[in-house]
This record gives sequence, structure tokens and C-alpha cells, in this order.
Amino acid sequence: MNVLRNDLQRMAAAAEAAFHPTDPWRPNIHLAPPVGWLNDPNGLCYFRDEYHVFYQYSPFDPEGGVKFWGHYKSKDLISWEQCPVMLCPDEPFDVHGAYSGSALCKDGGLYLYYTGNVKHDGDFDYVHIGRESNTVLAYSADGVNLDWKCLLLQNKDYPPEATLHVRDPKVWKQGRKYYMVQGTRTQEDIGAALIFESEDGLQWKHINTLRTSSPFGYMWECPDLFELDGQWILMVCPQGVQRPEPGYENRYTCGYFPLYGDFRGKYTLGDFVPLDYGFDFYAPQTFQVGNRRLLTAWMGMADAEYTNPTTAYGWQHCLTVLRELRFEYGQLRMRPVRELDALRDEPRIYPFSNQLSVELPELADIQINCEGELTLRLSGISLKAEGDKLTLAIQEGGYGRNTRKALTGRLQNLRILMDTSALEIFANDGEAVFSTRWYPAEEHRSLTLYGTGRAVIYDLRPMEIRRRLDAEDLFLI
Repeated sequence: MNVLRNDLQRMAAAAEAAFHPTDPWRPNIHLAPPVGWLNDPNGLCYFRDEYHVFYQYSPFDPEGGVKFWGHYKSKDLISWEQCPVMLCPDEPFDVHGAYSGSALCKDGGLYLYYTGNVKHDGDFDYVHIGRESNTVLAYSADGVNLDWKCLLLQNKDYPPEATLHVRDPKVWKQGRKYYMVQGTRTQEDIGAALIFESEDGLQWKHINTLRTSSPFGYMWECPDLFELDGQWILMVCPQGVQRPEPGYENRYTCGYFPLYGDFRGKYTLGDFVPLDYGFDFYAPQTFQVGNRRLLTAWMGMADAEYTNPTTAYGWQHCLTVLRELRFEYGQLRMRPVRELDALRDEPRIYPFSNQLSVELPELADIQINCEGELTLRLSGISLKAEGDKLTLAIQEGGYGRNTRKALTGRLQNLRILMDTSALEIFANDGEAVFSTRWYPAEEHRSLTLYGTGRAVIYDLRPMEIRRRLDAEDLFLI
């Protein structure tokens, strides 16, 4: 299949040459596809002194299509290099898409575990019949070029309770063994997480299934299982959960269960906690770098009612900024990684009482300390704090996005990262987060605050992204 892989890589590289440098919505502090469609982050890792971010990628159509793995890498999280496509759907076991997965740094090489999607032609439901959800391993010695890949697990290797929906393997080493968690939809249409164990990362056996005491959605996508600050966390994206409270307003939600006990044996899952309350946040994945656990997520949403005008420029969606996780005050909290501070210019400081209005650039880091109730208006967006409720409303530039809410303690501080077409709002040091895309019409942006407090505003410089667009790179294999 090397000839097909080479052809697909060349086609993807040629499509990327259509990158539009004058696109007004192209983000500058968020990773986006050069062309085409982006969704789940994959294979996050720190390998050979560089951060690697892979992502679900359809280079030929901004509305989606057969999935590849796109790839960026960086030494410092603010200067990035766009690498060649790593994974292509070029084998019988992944012919309809190299779906989501994770990375394992082992023996000096990079091992990528992912779901190979195969859909057979016919009158099938693709849940109980007509689909192959294969667990595939790909290997790269240098982290950029693919050396080989092989089939590890097929549907017959999963427990009988699982339907054909088994996907998104997350792999890690713990002690002398390797573990893998995969999301599934059971035969009873209940979401669960399958736990596998291995001595060598190649031969796997199912050892446990994590589930709630009562059904919680029909499918759990993109599972992640890790220990942080002494607490085990099972992060999942449950589909089919319908609740009226904040955190469940999107088509699909994502969040985490605190896990008590041993995921390999007896355990209890605590109450589910949403991770992000904005319009555009799904499929988060974490990875460990030293003593830090970092996260990024798809800044988009599957089957959403709202749209994005970037399709006119041949691309759609981006990833959130990298965030550092901590388990504090009995909950998971997220904050932007400190490396982004290097993009700041000198601060502008504004104490305010009653009202403050300031002009803003397209890129800004806005930090506000306040005393309780606050109303913020930002170029078509409003954020209002009343008691324990935060309400985000988009009046202009939302392309169908309207209102989202979050419950917090009394508002003490906000941090807002503003890009050309993306906002990430962190309340109370990450107690609640709103991630959303938005497309303000006016050339200049303005911020108005009603309340009492202090605002510090930093103009931001763009991240550096080196793109492979020269003629030689079009044929890079």
C-alpha cells in the first residue's frame, strides 16, 4: 500500500498549497487545518524534545470526508511547524478513515494507536452489522515519517457486550504493563469504556468495563483515563445525554467522572462533571509532560445547528489552546499553558467602577478581577455574572450560536483569550470555561465592562506557524 499512501500524501500536500493567506478568519493563536476539515486532536505527546499534535483531518473538503491524521509539532508551544500528513486510509483495515487515537513514546520511537474504520456496502445499521472498528498500530522512528502499521484488534476481539462501535484508543504505560481504554456502545445502547491490558503494547486482552450504575448516554467517545493530583479521572464524550441544566446544551457533551478504586478491578464512578460550557468544545485529549498534564480539544461540535463562514475559504474548525489541568477544590480545572504568556506585549491597566470602554486589537489576553456581579460586552458577545450563574450570549457573528450558561461560585476573575474568530473564557481560575467560535463583522473590536474591578489587557502577537507549501514539500514522503 506504499504507492497509495504516497499518492494520498501528495494529494493532501497539493490541496494544502491552496492555503489562503488573506483569510480574515484564520486564527493566529489556535491551530487550524491548512485546508479542509479538522476535528478531534490525536496522538498528543512530547517526543524527542518536541510537542506533537496530530488531528483528525479531511484535506479535500471543508465539510468533512474520509479522515487522515494531520500533524503539527513545536519545541515551545508558540512556534509550530506543519508536518506532512502522518496517517492515510490506505490499508484494508482503515480504508474508510484513520479515526482517533493516541501516542505512546517507547524505545526511542513513536507508536500511534488508532481506530481503522471500514464500512461495508449494503443495507446495514453500522452499529450491529456492516462496520469494522479495527484497533491499528502505526510506528514512526522520527515522529514525522511513517515506517509501518499493523492490525492489532478486530471486532471479534472485543467483549460480546460491545456493538461494532468501539473506537478512540488511549494507551499509556503504568508500572510494567500497558493499558488501553476505548469507548463503546453496548448491545443495550448504553455508553461504556473498555479497559485492555498488555505486556508489550502489541498483544491485548480485555480486563474490565467501566460504566455508570444507570445508563448515561448510548455511546462514550474519546475516553481518557489518568491520575492527577491524587485523583483518578475518566474523561469521556457521552452521546445521547439529554438534561436541562448547563453543560448539556450542545448536541453532545463532554466531561469527566472522578474514579474511586482501581480501574482494573473494583471501582466507583462519581458524578459526571461537564468540562466546558461553550458552543465549541469536544473530543478533549490529555498528555503528560514532566509534572504537567496538558489538554487540547476540538473547537467545534459534531452535528451542530450553527455554521462557520470559513468554509468559503476552504477550511473549517480549529483546536483550543493547550491548557494545563489541575485537580483543585474537588474538581478538574483548566488554565492556558504559561508558554502563551510569551506572546504578550506590555500590559494596559484599567481600574473601573460602574463602566469602562476600551478598543481592542484582533488578538488579546484580557484579565479581569471583579467584585461579584459583572456585565461584559465584546463585539457582538455579552457575558453576564449574576449570583452563581454566568450567561454567555452571542447577538452578532455567531452564525447560529445563541446562549450558553454555567454555574460557578461568586465571580472573582475572568481571563479571555481572543483570536480572530475564537474566544476562550476562563472564570474563577478555570472553575468554568466557555470555548466558542465567533465572527465579528466590524474591523475594530471594543470591550465594555459594567461593574467594579480592574482589567489588564495584553495585545498578543501571533504564533509562528511554518507551513510546508513550497514545491519540494508537495512531494515530501
